[in-house]
Amino acid sequence: MSVAPVIRMPHEDKGIMLRSHPMVFLVTGEDTKHTSMFDWTIPAGFATGLHVHRVQEETFYVLDGECVWQVGDKAILATPGTFLFIPPGVPHNITNVSEKPARVLMTVSPPGHEHYFEELAKLAANGSPDPKALADLRDRYDTDQLSTLTTSA
Repeated sequence: MSVAPVIRMPHEDKGIMLRSHPMVFLVTGEDTKHTSMFDWTIPAGFATGLHVHRVQEETFYVLDGECVWQVGDKAILATPGTFLFIPPGVPHNITNVSEKPARVLMTVSPPGHEHYFEELAKLAANGSPDPKALADLRDRYDTDQLSTLTTSA
């Protein structure tokens, strides 16, 4: 693991494409033992489906667009400037409710969730991933899916 500072300049794309939209990896487990951070462009209409993490904690900061987060029993309309912290064990769902992409900064602690997104991008490269393969992937990366997905990965 590197102990050097990480500096990413605009357009230095390290990351993946999900549903033709970028997820830029800003800092990963290669860089730190504490957290991963992503600049995630969420496609219009995309929903993660209700899920929960046993160990991971996540933060989200909305930069652009509108998403609805279901966090436990609350629904939050998240617009630019909205911050969410989701501890382990709290069911949540993210849905881009607008007709335009939304953009969020996301952290996941501990790091390593970048590998989930890398594998997800490969599974979804040709459309909707195989449900069994997706379930196996989520199980390996601390994600218990609680509802059926309504959109492609």
